Amino acid sequence: MNNKKIVLPVPAYGFDPSEAAIPWKILSEKNFEIQFATPLGLKAKADNRMLTGENLGIWKGILGARKDAVAAYSEMEKSKAFCNPLKYSDVKENDFDAILLPGGHDKGVKEYLESEVLRQLVTAFFKAQKPVAAICHGVVLAARSIDPETKKSVIHNYKTTALLKSQELTAYNLTKLWLKDYYLTYPEITVEDEVRATLAGKNNFIKGPAPLFRDDLKHLNRGFTKRDKNYLSARWPGDAYNFSLEFIKILEEKR
Repeated sequence: MNNKKIVLPVPAYGFDPSEAAIPWKILSEKNFEIQFATPLGLKAKADNRMLTGENLGIWKGILGARKDAVAAYSEMEKSKAFCNPLKYSDVKENDFDAILLPGGHDKGVKEYLESEVLRQLVTAFFKAQKPVAAICHGVVLAARSIDPETKKSVIHNYKTTALLKSQELTAYNLTKLWLKDYYLTYPEITVEDEVRATLAGKNNFIKGPAPLFRDDLKHLNRGFTKRDKNYLSARWPGDAYNFSLEFIKILEEKR
């Protein structure tokens, strides 16, 4: 077993299966130890619509989780680590080497994004200069984590990416007639706009190349991540393989 321990917090329901399961699978295969955490220490459940494509209509193939992600999730949900999560409040930064923050847009992720306990935990990882990886809405949690000394976001002076406004609004516009605001976790503000508002300058947000196709181990060039010191960010499930492998590079540097 690799000595590196990574905590991976998720909400009780609604996280994106690709953004949790693909990193879990790749990291686990490299013998990194993953510890899940949920609000009450109970087994979580991913966004079922992403897993099944329910009510996505003709956009199922584009918006839903891909077969590889569904297969990885099926494996993950049977794993001992996923079935035995810690409670958010029982997670201590000192017990882990890194933290990984997946995303998800179902309204169920709000308890994760709005958790003061998790914000303090993320802040502790940044203060300890330990690796932090955030993808999609996970970047919102990082952006909302406030350094008590500066009173600013822990990523204020970092370069970051996140779910792009164009991506979020496209998914919403394609499905709003029947799914309403399902694709807008916070209808009043997009992920990109909220993250940008916490940064030192407009050049700190990096959009990356147009996210046209999802990456995989044979097409890593399709994915995009932004690294700044020990902090790694990515935009959507289409970056998940790149995100996982880049995170491993950071973790191995820290041996």
